[in-house]
Amino acid sequence: MKRQSNGVIYVKDLHLWSHVGVLEHERILGQSFLLDFRLWVDLDKAAIEDDLSATADYSVAIFDLQQLALQLTCNTLEHFSELILDHLETLYGQIPMHVYLRKCSAPVPGFNGIVGVERSRYDPLL
Repeated sequence: MKRQSNGVIYVKDLHLWSHVGVLEHERILGQSFLLDFRLWVDLDKAAIEDDLSATADYSVAIFDLQQLALQLTCNTLEHFSELILDHLETLYGQIPMHVYLRKCSAPVPGFNGIVGVERSRYDPLL
């Protein structure tokens, strides 16, 4: 009987610099964002055979998402997160995925916290 399992590749606190924000100075000057993403994949072959080609190489996503962020100018975190999901899907196909994108310094007077959006594709959290 073949063993069936799956797994999650998890990247946490990927620092991105991008020109995203409702305020004009956010789009002109740019600002820091943090991204966590998860990819639900079958990790069995990579785990058993130590085969990088049998898994989702997260280093490719890290580099590509850093480049995407540098080139992007838009208004909302929602749109930024949509482009991230699109990019991950282009790299890895239609697999369950989840992103948590955070703006490190929201320009709201008296607020020092973090604002973010979480989005998923292909029902990874079900």
